[in-house]
Amino acid sequence: MPYILVLYYSRYGATQQMAQEVAQGIEQVSGIEAKIRTVPAVSTNCEATEPKVPDTGSPYASVEDLAHSAGLAFGSPTRFGNMAAPLKYFLDQTSGLWQSGALIDKPAICFTSTASLHGGQETTLLSMMLPLIHHGMLYVGTPYSETDLMNTTTGGTPYGPSHYAGNDSKNPLSKHEINLCRSTGKRLATLALKLAHE
Repeated sequence: MPYILVLYYSRYGATQQMAQEVAQGIEQVSGIEAKIRTVPAVSTNCEATEPKVPDTGSPYASVEDLAHSAGLAFGSPTRFGNMAAPLKYFLDQTSGLWQSGALIDKPAICFTSTASLHGGQETTLLSMMLPLIHHGMLYVGTPYSETDLMNTTTGGTPYGPSHYAGNDSKNPLSKHEINLCRSTGKRLATLALKLAHE
């Protein structure tokens, strides 16, 4: 069965929760499934290593997981208006996919969580989509036909789902944020199936 790779990095759990909600949206579409994966943290200590399998949470992604996917849901916390370093590090290992064109015409979405309401959610999503566009992927935004986008007072952007985690990173996902994660995941899966059958 074809799958959407739901690839994320999460430090305090909010981006992981978003990934699970996006996956629920994907799973609403018959004929495709969600494959949730994460990436290990990077360290300034060049001797640091991570176990092959994380102690908790999702398994680590491989480049092959991305290569064989029908689409990508890409999630990161906001780091000064940019994606987190572990995800950038993972993408930096995909030049072979770029050379072979393995990701061309596959759909992708991005999602993010940030501690402050105006902490660069949209610039983070834009920074995340740039390497995907270089790979030839087709970026899927969140249309304003999703009424939650017009009514949210927390996260949510036309560039993709977002979450306002708060200064202590403890705000739960709001109803609007959950709906936007699920609807965007569902839209991604629907488009992936249509593109796969062309």
